[in-house]
Amino acid sequence: MLSYVLRRVLQMIPTLAGVILLVFFLFKYFGDDPAEILGGLQATQEQIDSIRRQLGLDKPVVEQLWLFVLKVVTFDWGASWATKETVANIFATRLPATLTIMVPILVLEVGLAIVAGMAVAYVRGSLTDRAVMIISTIALSISFLVYIIIGQYLFAFRLGWFPVQGWTASTLTNLMVYAPLPVLLAVLVSLAPHTRLYRSFFLDEIGHDYVRTARAKGVSENTILFKHVLRNAMIPILTNVATQLPGVFIGSFLIEVFFSIPGLGREVYAAVGRGDFPVIQAVTIYLAALTMVINLMTDVLYKFVDPRVVLK
Repeated sequence: MLSYVLRRVLQMIPTLAGVILLVFFLFKYFGDDPAEILGGLQATQEQIDSIRRQLGLDKPVVEQLWLFVLKVVTFDWGASWATKETVANIFATRLPATLTIMVPILVLEVGLAIVAGMAVAYVRGSLTDRAVMIISTIALSISFLVYIIIGQYLFAFRLGWFPVQGWTASTLTNLMVYAPLPVLLAVLVSLAPHTRLYRSFFLDEIGHDYVRTARAKGVSENTILFKHVLRNAMIPILTNVATQLPGVFIGSFLIEVFFSIPGLGREVYAAVGRGDFPVIQAVTIYLAALTMVINLMTDVLYKFVDPRVVLK
């Protein structure tokens, strides 16, 4: 397994290099000139040229690319063009708030979807199964923004169970007071599609020969589901979680904006609006690297879930 992991890590290098080149040239040759954005509408050409020199945008492209690669490797992106706060400090101070929201969302949506998918698969073909599928289809057609508006109005303004906005320096207070409402709404949105998907995974496994053989031997339905079907269905479930994990991070942008959570997502949203390239580039590069690491970890987990899997 160690040799497989080493090979995969080596394969990540050219992939990450391609991402770095793509991000660099996209920001270099597409979009507005960052010097003009920072200078504003009233800036003179001399002021714009001065800003360009300060940012190093007047240097040859090869030198700019080399400096960009150094930023990626050393994690030193300098300061934000708009706020003058270092990018490293932005990550250090905003990431905990994002994780406070993301981790509960990920754990709850996967855990509840597995339980719901297995429960629906257990009563497959029944009226309950059809009703859950109809409700899930209706829930899928509703925008996340609608959930946020209704959730804030119902649970915050009408019932007063949760505050609409707020955040503190205490992680425990945030988890107990400010995080429950956005986490609840995010889980409700994701539960419908994941329940449908995981149900299909379980039903696919139930239709295999080993399940019929187990039934013929007198094994109970509960034992078949929890001991055999669940374990074999974990391979596609892990694959789905791996593909959805970066999306959970991106989805937190909307949550952080509407609930005024001082996380990395809201910072990136603000950075896009003000053309703050260092922040946007850093998040883009590291999110791509995180996605590759997640894929590698998922492949390794396959081996632990199913020992028959051979990593080549």
